[in-house]
Amino acid sequence: MSWPVENVEHLRMDFVMIAREPEVNKSEACRRFKISRKTGYKWLRRYEAGGLAALVDGNRRPLACPLRVSGDVVVELVRLRNKHEYRGPKKLRAMLLRQGYSPDEVPSLTTIGRILRRSGLSKAKGRGRPPKQLPTGPLSSAQEPNAVWTVDLKGWWRVGDGSRCEPLTIRDLYSRFLFCLRPVARHRTEEVMAVFEEVFEHYGLPDIIRSDNGPPFASITGPCGLTRLSAWWRILGIKLERIDPGHPEQNGGHERMHGDLAREVESRPAATVAEETLRLERWRIEFNLERPHEALGMKVPGEVYHPSSRKLRDVKPCVYPLGFERRRVRRDGCILLRGQTVYLSEALGKQDVGLERLSETGWRIWFCDLVVGEICWDGAGFTRRPATEARPSSPQNCNPCPDNKV
Repeated sequence: MSWPVENVEHLRMDFVMIAREPEVNKSEACRRFKISRKTGYKWLRRYEAGGLAALVDGNRRPLACPLRVSGDVVVELVRLRNKHEYRGPKKLRAMLLRQGYSPDEVPSLTTIGRILRRSGLSKAKGRGRPPKQLPTGPLSSAQEPNAVWTVDLKGWWRVGDGSRCEPLTIRDLYSRFLFCLRPVARHRTEEVMAVFEEVFEHYGLPDIIRSDNGPPFASITGPCGLTRLSAWWRILGIKLERIDPGHPEQNGGHERMHGDLAREVESRPAATVAEETLRLERWRIEFNLERPHEALGMKVPGEVYHPSSRKLRDVKPCVYPLGFERRRVRRDGCILLRGQTVYLSEALGKQDVGLERLSETGWRIWFCDLVVGEICWDGAGFTRRPATEARPSSPQNCNPCPDNKV
């Protein structure tokens, strides 16, 4: 039985004074003070050895601590945390190892978390919300770099002079390598295409590009959801993959990167868009070359990524099978057939489509390997209708998208 908490030194003095009386039974004294005989005899021995001063608790700090973290490591840890305030123990520990500290010098994740809390650089978190259900859509998995690229437009914010800053972000799904982090005008497709062309020239072409369903990547009115940008991707032989509407968690890694960007850059905007552009480029370089990722075994993206072997200059034009009629879509989205103007889509403007004859009065319209609709002649003019389920063999030199789903 332990001593009561309040006035413990006085209780020890009272016990010792009473238990030392000749006629007092020591076992009875221990029961009276609700302590064990072992504890009672311990305090009697201490009193005999050192008097009343020995009844006060001493310092229990160990004389030696072989696992103690060195002051240099603590200082460096605090410096890294102040520089990267949103990086947790896992990334900070990996950064210490990358700086040359040996595994014996670097503390464990639990110790790093305790150091951050004692330094006022971190707070204990609750259990949080339950994890969201994983996406069930037929999204591709990336087993190597350049298998899948993810693209998005980060939500805009205003810089110091009131201008809007909305960065275009392009990222490799496997290696987490960030190709582009540059402010663009959302509705200027030419500007976005110019950025993609620069990235393709430098890093090569991916197999798949995954995006959401918003402009300039997709359209709710265009055939197969095509826009001028995504139509150009198909011409380059890049498959299109889109997440379900209203489910950003299906592109969770990209959204997580946007969250880090919001905390570390957006929360403290620069004075002008030009200055913000420089800050974003510095952040991109740091993300690729300094920031370790747990999914990569605490490597940085630059150690995992390598450019694609598919080069922009090697892309060959789509060749439609024999028997197809080739038509050039005008800028206004129309083609000429039998002297009549037939509207397809402005997204296909200045591109070639193939017409597969189904009957004397009907044609199926192909763009690369995508069926974008059917048209038929009713005697007075052409009418357009959705494509039927039946599909012949795909045109040559194109990567087919299964089931016409893009």
